[in-house]
Amino acid sequence: MDSHIGEALVAAEAVLAGEEVVIHNLRRTIKASLREILEILLPHRGHTIVVGMGKSGYIAQKIAATLTSTGTRAVYLHPGEAVHGDLGIYEEGDPSIILSKSGTSEEVVRLIPILRQFHSKIIAITANIHSELACSADVTVDIGLHGEHDPIGIVPTTSAVASLAVGDAIACALMKAKNFTKKDFATIHPAGQIGRNLLLLVRDVMTPLADIACLKGNETLREVVIAMTEKPLGGALILGENNKLDGIITDGDIRRALGINGSIDQIFAKDIMSNRPRTVISSARLGEALDVMESGCSAVSVLPVVDERRCAVGLLRLHDAYRK
Repeated sequence: MDSHIGEALVAAEAVLAGEEVVIHNLRRTIKASLREILEILLPHRGHTIVVGMGKSGYIAQKIAATLTSTGTRAVYLHPGEAVHGDLGIYEEGDPSIILSKSGTSEEVVRLIPILRQFHSKIIAITANIHSELACSADVTVDIGLHGEHDPIGIVPTTSAVASLAVGDAIACALMKAKNFTKKDFATIHPAGQIGRNLLLLVRDVMTPLADIACLKGNETLREVVIAMTEKPLGGALILGENNKLDGIITDGDIRRALGINGSIDQIFAKDIMSNRPRTVISSARLGEALDVMESGCSAVSVLPVVDERRCAVGLLRLHDAYRK
């Protein structure tokens, strides 16, 4: 059993090593092809059609989705369905990105003369630069593959990763050329955590000061525990004059304080609080606040929210940041 596991781990390392080499080589060879691809895709105002069969089809779907979500309108076309009506997605001049490891897939090759009728510029991503696809394309990206790196040498592993990497490179080059920003990304990703992080401000999801346990530094541990029990948010803010933030006490601080010798009436908030806590201003994006919470040596689950004068205005909980 142990020997089989050892061999399996070696196989896993081998495929990763092979993929690493191919990606490294692509960095050196893709630049010229990318320039030609940008010259085709940047001026185009219609859709880019991404085509692939089998495993290449799954990669093509991902590339189309990435392009669409980053400012380049794209759609996936199944080559088998194309000749049964799906060619209707084409408009005159729509360019095509065609993925085929061999460059000889029957379903893909038979599309080439048809796509020429739409005056479609063809961008080929293939491992066979002498194939019919590569020779017919306007631009060919050679993924530089000399065999797969799975244990039997035929499963689309390295080729899939290489093709996906080329798609990512194209999408990122287009993003940069179009000056696609986080604001643009947020506009077309309004739902989910990505949308929340980019669109919502901290003040939109924080708990306001009136609903937080707020105390002075000279109040006792007993009073802290009572206040945090009445308002169980996982943290209490220790405030000075004009709600100036002096520190924060978390549930973890309470647990540690209970191990200190002495009465809870003789231990004070200022003795156990964190007097230099991480903070975020209320006008910050939610994503910025999450970066603050998850940075440093350890993540925090509650974050004091302050204004420009460092006066406390609320508390942000990790739970609220990720709430649907």
